Amino acid sequence: MRQLLSPTTSYPSLLFPLSSHPVSRKHQFCLRDSLSFYTPPKMASFSGFLAKSQMEMTAVAGDTNGFSTLMEYVGKGGLDVGDDLVVLLYHIQYACKRIAALVASPFNSALGKHSGLTGGTSGAGASDRDKPKPLDIVANEIILSSLRNSGKVSVMASEEDDVPIWINDDGTFVVVLDPLDGSRNIDASIPTGTIFGIYKRLVELDHLPTEEKASLNSLQSGAKLVAAGYVLYSSATILCASFGSGTHAFTLDHSTGDFILTHPSIRIPPRGQIYSVNDARYFDWPEGLRLYIDTMRQGKGKYPKKYSARYICSLVADFHRTLLYGGIAMNPRDHLRLVYEANPLSFLAEQAGGKGSNGKSRILSIQPVKLHQRLPLFLGSLEDIDELESYRDVQQKVNPGYEV
Repeated sequence: MRQLLSPTTSYPSLLFPLSSHPVSRKHQFCLRDSLSFYTPPKMASFSGFLAKSQMEMTAVAGDTNGFSTLMEYVGKGGLDVGDDLVVLLYHIQYACKRIAALVASPFNSALGKHSGLTGGTSGAGASDRDKPKPLDIVANEIILSSLRNSGKVSVMASEEDDVPIWINDDGTFVVVLDPLDGSRNIDASIPTGTIFGIYKRLVELDHLPTEEKASLNSLQSGAKLVAAGYVLYSSATILCASFGSGTHAFTLDHSTGDFILTHPSIRIPPRGQIYSVNDARYFDWPEGLRLYIDTMRQGKGKYPKKYSARYICSLVADFHRTLLYGGIAMNPRDHLRLVYEANPLSFLAEQAGGKGSNGKSRILSIQPVKLHQRLPLFLGSLEDIDELESYRDVQQKVNPGYEV
């Protein structure tokens, strides 16, 4: 099997049947000038699916054919987020397509064993490198490889690494991420996802030692995010992102390898009728949260309809549904990570007209103090979150039976 190393690597057609082959690094600055390379042909299956939204997408993205790819949308003909960010986004979406192929492959355990992403095959560590790896570790290495190849990233901070990794002294951006959220669900074919946030490098810290400046760059407040997104690996592979001007979702067209704009300018309803939480832990909850859930179930809250429970136990999947249909997705205990889960998803929620809260205050206003800092997380419709916060005692501080 060929190794998965760089954006110029070829892939076995069985595992990665993409007809749009990635461009080499030397051509990466020409992405905005060759957008036709990414434009998918009009297909009967897509024309039916997108017929209702063609006019809206044309108005938003300026695409005369009614179709827009991710690269077109962020380039000169769309949002024009800047050349450096376009290059970085190209490498991020490329890495996520590789992860999507791994997650969906019947050979993913063998791919973990033979990925070759850790370098060399000799020496004391060779036997460890030949052992099968969990896919979240492989996903982390895939993204690290792509970020290095982009030449645009100075620091990567990941759930899978104890400390941030300094990549490039000249990199413009800092990337924080959860490479494969919900990976324990893969064997049951439950949706999983990648979560990422992008910051500008703090150039005023360049004089500090590498380890210190890597850490401080990674601990920026969520309010300073330049962009954030998630990729949902499910019946469709969906990349949902915001660049500070709304939240937009792109669906992977497997026939071309392009992410196609399918959900422009998502607006989360101000109210939903669904709550998402592990209510098997109802009796561990504080009184305020129990009262809130009881009230919403009975339709006795400010919104006079009975709420229904929908819980996947996959953060990206639960949030994606909430983003589209409204309501609230939550984990009331100190479990989810502020830096690379809560901040990026709260940024997306706010850009869609929703809210991210720890049960008492706005997530994006919290200053991180350590990379793997945990907290309760409540995401969803603005009015639902406001009503939840009014109950005050909603953070679960006692976690019997849990391992952090």
